[in-house]
Amino acid sequence: MRIKQTETWQVDMGLKEPYTIAYETIDKATNIFLRLQTNTGIVAYGCAAPDEAVTGETPSDVIETLEGIAKPLLMNADPFRRVRITQKLTQAIPKSPSARAAVDMALHDLLGKATGQPLWKLLGGYRDRMLTSVTIGIMGVNETVERARDHVREGFRAIKIKTGSSLEEDVEKVLRIRQAVGKTIGLRCDANQGYSVSDAIEFVRRTRAAKIELLEQPTPREAPDLMGRVVAGVHIPVMADESLMSLRDAFRLARRELADMVNVKLMKVGGIDEALQINAVALAARLEVMVGCMDESALAIAAGLHYALARPNVIYADLDGHLDLMGDPFAGSVILKNGYLYPSEAPGLGAIREKDS
Repeated sequence: MRIKQTETWQVDMGLKEPYTIAYETIDKATNIFLRLQTNTGIVAYGCAAPDEAVTGETPSDVIETLEGIAKPLLMNADPFRRVRITQKLTQAIPKSPSARAAVDMALHDLLGKATGQPLWKLLGGYRDRMLTSVTIGIMGVNETVERARDHVREGFRAIKIKTGSSLEEDVEKVLRIRQAVGKTIGLRCDANQGYSVSDAIEFVRRTRAAKIELLEQPTPREAPDLMGRVVAGVHIPVMADESLMSLRDAFRLARRELADMVNVKLMKVGGIDEALQINAVALAARLEVMVGCMDESALAIAAGLHYALARPNVIYADLDGHLDLMGDPFAGSVILKNGYLYPSEAPGLGAIREKDS
């Protein structure tokens, strides 16, 4: 089997509702899609969701990389020699993680379709569904509380609250949300690097009654020791997100005990294969793992879900990046029911492209 055709295209998708985090407001998402076809007629898909602030790439960077560097490596290649292909790609474009993720994703999709199996089963098949959180961006206290109530009515059982812009408002939001949604809903907080060490510790202390499950990336990623000080000063798990961009980062965080958990996003680390290696480091260091996402098509969400379903120490999922996208060509590639995400039973990633359905 050989890869005989590649196609790359860009899709700009508006968000049904813009949202704000500690350092920016987002109102749209641009994804780059990759289509591979073999000489046997198998068609597979991948997706890149570049974010210059996180992945260091622009959409034009990704298109140029996929067309100018990835395509020559892929044409006439044996797709089952996936590691060989992705190793060459990593050497050629080490600072283009979402572009590498798109190629990795498409090769995994192709593997599943060639064998007739859903990818999560090929990767290990540990579980068949995953509870996901849904995220509330930074907004006023009353609006935040009402949004939390809405999500619970929609069936979500875990809520992630964006914090990091105002300690006083953050504390009030969390305490009021807990009162509004009851004791059984999981609450997670993500400061997106917005706290100082003292503010992070104070936030956790003052919200103790709300029983927060975790605090994500409280301090700036360029000063990893600061997060380690938060870890030592609070009673709940502290998760690294922006501080984890590679396998090397995972090793450093684990070796120095700078985090209790890690958030693995395929777009940050370069795809499923790299995510599995990071997961192995986390397992050895007894770090729990969350699978997270950017503003991604349901195709990329499916890839993150298949990875999460395959490994027992991927305890948490935050795979809601597709829910507000308008015009997603792969909408329907995952199934959301009562707060749980389920994969398609179709082979590979089970990706459903609208024009093919």
